Amino acid sequence: MSEMPAGFAGRVVDWQQAHGRNSLPWQNTRDPYRVWLSEIMLQQTQVATVLGYYSRFLQCFPDVAALAAAPLDDVLGSWSGLGYYSRARNLHRCAQDVVALHGGQFPRSAQVLQTLPGIGRSTAAAIASFCFGERAAILDGNVKRVLTRVLGFGADLASATNERSLWAQAEALLPGENVAREAIPRYTQGLMDLGAGVCLTRNPSCMICPVRELCTALREGAPEKYPVRTRKQKRGAQSLWLLKARSTDGAVWLEKRPATGIWAGLYCLPAFHSRAELEAAVAQASRADLRDDPAFVHVLTHKDLHLHPVTGVVAAPPVGAARGAWFACDEWTRLGLPAPVRRLLEAGER
Repeated sequence: MSEMPAGFAGRVVDWQQAHGRNSLPWQNTRDPYRVWLSEIMLQQTQVATVLGYYSRFLQCFPDVAALAAAPLDDVLGSWSGLGYYSRARNLHRCAQDVVALHGGQFPRSAQVLQTLPGIGRSTAAAIASFCFGERAAILDGNVKRVLTRVLGFGADLASATNERSLWAQAEALLPGENVAREAIPRYTQGLMDLGAGVCLTRNPSCMICPVRELCTALREGAPEKYPVRTRKQKRGAQSLWLLKARSTDGAVWLEKRPATGIWAGLYCLPAFHSRAELEAAVAQASRADLRDDPAFVHVLTHKDLHLHPVTGVVAAPPVGAARGAWFACDEWTRLGLPAPVRRLLEAGER
């Protein structure tokens, strides 16, 4: 283990109090439901995007009991457009487990929080730190960048052994057990703030960093070489033809996607692997001429989707459309829809 830089935690705590983010809607509360919701929403999503969703979601589901009792389709509808929909499904399952297994109260330790759906080690630590003052280390992507640079941790994080070593060092850097409980949440938030606004992937703002005097990467003059991760998942690509089938009264046909795979559990325009396959599905539907709309690319985490929208007015559902229904505009706007499908439908209403 690398030698721990003296005074690291204190510098982070002092800087966060003076310069960190302190007025976000999920801060200044120790309500684990609100903190948990924000932590899940903020995974792989920018704060600016989350702000609007967070408040609207709370209006629909003000507490964990309300979320647990809601139909999954309603939850997905409120999440629609935020992406990474497995988060919403796990959110719903987690709320149900909190109600069924823990009497509607979130567990007070990171160790038990980790047993709930969708809550990993770092998220559990954040909830336990913010809500209960537990000395628990977080290690999300931003924090890995901060700590590997400060420590000069050059081991490859593609290795599980090296990742465990960094976890151990993150725990060693925590404020001492004799500090006030209020320092633990501020330290946790401070690490998040440093990673989000100062210790950036490229062009980090080292001169305003509160731990610059302790930073090995800055002394080396090469902060951007940290963290090290050699194994990169290859990006894939897939082409889909989306049928925007409208009835004569303007309703749109939407199908519920399977429980696994892309856009799992969401409502979607019928999707086909080729235009010929799409044509075959509407061949018996008394269609008007099909119109090809501009194709576009939708970027997922590990895959580029090349989407080809095709519009047509039909008198009957596409062949084999067993899991779908016609939805008027005031109905589909409330459904859980993939972001590109929602954009296509909204464009058709303008």
